[in-house]
Amino acid sequence: MTTQAPAPLHWKIVIDAADPHAQADFWAAALHYTAEDNSALVERLLSLGALSGEATVEYHGRPAFRDLVAVRHPDDPYDPETGTGLGRRLLFQRVPEPKTVKNRLHLDLHAGPERRADEVTRLQALGARVLREVREPAGQWVLMADPEGNEFCVQ
Repeated sequence: MTTQAPAPLHWKIVIDAADPHAQADFWAAALHYTAEDNSALVERLLSLGALSGEATVEYHGRPAFRDLVAVRHPDDPYDPETGTGLGRRLLFQRVPEPKTVKNRLHLDLHAGPERRADEVTRLQALGARVLREVREPAGQWVLMADPEGNEFCVQ
């Protein structure tokens, strides 16, 4: 009897945020990703009475969920009925409390040594800040923080 391995699970990284839409804009620009367009789903839920108008905002000229928004890799598939990505995604969700401690999970952006300085400058122009430059026997990278203080590295 042959057993088949289970299908891999789809996943997304969820990041708590005070302003999910601003965070989505930063990370979409930082990663060259696309902000998801969930307007068709939002409009359908509004028309069914399953979502209140207070739970929505206008985002890039379209109705969107007030408390969450995702960005996705532009080449990955997505569900055209909901706008939800089916591949590499970051989902930003509104939370009431501010970030207070070091991340237990962070993103590493791989620019390469020849592009690292230019990427750091570009990311600073988007609103990130440099926390420190790291030089260790294992390598070099720049530790940065996004506009809400979430750490990430540029290698």
